[in-house]
Amino acid sequence: MKYAVVGGGLLGMTTAWNLSKAGHDVTIFERAESCGGLASAWELGGVVWDRHYHVTLASDRNLRAMLAALDLDTELRWIKARTGFYVDGALHPFSGIRDYLRFPPLSAWQKLRLGRAIQRAAKITDWRPLERLTAVQWLTQLCGRDIVERIWLPLLRAKLGSSAERASAAFIWAIIARMYGARRTGNKQELFGYMSGGGYNRTVRRFEECLRMAGVRIRTGCSVTSVEPYDGRISVAAAEGTGIFDRALVTLVPPLAARICSSLSPHERALCAGVEYQGIICASVLLTHALTPYYITNIADRDVPFTAVIEMTALVDRSELGGKSLVYLPKYVGSDDPALHWDDPDVEKTFLGALERMHSTFSRDSVAAFRVSRVPYVFPIPTLDYSKRLPPMRTSTPGLYMASSAHIVNGTLNVNETVTLANAVSAMLEAEPAEPRLEVVA
Repeated sequence: MKYAVVGGGLLGMTTAWNLSKAGHDVTIFERAESCGGLASAWELGGVVWDRHYHVTLASDRNLRAMLAALDLDTELRWIKARTGFYVDGALHPFSGIRDYLRFPPLSAWQKLRLGRAIQRAAKITDWRPLERLTAVQWLTQLCGRDIVERIWLPLLRAKLGSSAERASAAFIWAIIARMYGARRTGNKQELFGYMSGGGYNRTVRRFEECLRMAGVRIRTGCSVTSVEPYDGRISVAAAEGTGIFDRALVTLVPPLAARICSSLSPHERALCAGVEYQGIICASVLLTHALTPYYITNIADRDVPFTAVIEMTALVDRSELGGKSLVYLPKYVGSDDPALHWDDPDVEKTFLGALERMHSTFSRDSVAAFRVSRVPYVFPIPTLDYSKRLPPMRTSTPGLYMASSAHIVNGTLNVNETVTLANAVSAMLEAEPAEPRLEVVA
């Protein structure tokens, strides 16, 4: 069967890989000049590394299986991660039981209650009932309102902005379950992994190589303008030309997929429009020296303009980054937030000013390079009963399918969940009966 996969992110690449292994003829269409999507790389001060921060957890089974298939699993480097917490204008270590017991913002009783709540949450296996509660309601039941106000709500606001109190409990449960699973798999330690020799850039380039060796055609720099039914098959049109396929899988986020798939029913279009997305402004900062010993510093202060401080060199050997330290400063915003249009100098001034307030030892003279990535659609906001209001992966147009980050309904957006979704989509497509072919009589 002849497939078109629109979108060359890791969802599209993994699905194409699975379909190719099953014997199908597959073509990937990617608008950018190279594949990878959110996992793509760029150059920063002479260093090529991930455009956004990514990490592999010991519990990421499907991702690790994919890396093994690409002969890259032995190139993962595992490090025991350390975590910090910035609250009330002060930075506190938050990496283990000793740090937790000494954590000043919470009383001894609050710490006990929070610890028990996290253990209870991590043991939940059926996430569906959690979609009927907001995260704030559920966390209040588990921890009490004082802990929610002190810890959880600031973290939810940092990730979800004004939508923090509309998100379902399934959202925060997925985060807790993943991190708890990482500690369990890592023998009670948070073992984080990264790909040596270039981060995800190495993974994506190797993946492209393997796809081409398997016969998959990859058309980069190719912006698809329409995916439509044509004589019982599917027409995929781009500026470079039009191709005819038996089936097409569109991996764009629903609001964008609806723009190029005009044959969707009114109901399907309404469902696509109903998926709300968070975007991101992510600054990459290359420093001459390390900022903190923590891979991630969670931020619970509302006056800090970014969500967290991600210090990759707390994991990645500095020799991989030209002897420099790489820090990410992400700010999550709504997909239509005016902040997405801030000029780079404004972002740099605002973000570095906040770093100066947070760290008395930080100096702008230590900044070797600063670059800003903006993506309006990163992950969907999982509002109440989210999974019941999704656009279908099997559309009303025979041969046309859609899958995207919107369909990660029991996890948070990360590479492992993306690969897991791709495997499920591939299995669904393989199980689909072939559509009856219309015979056009002249």
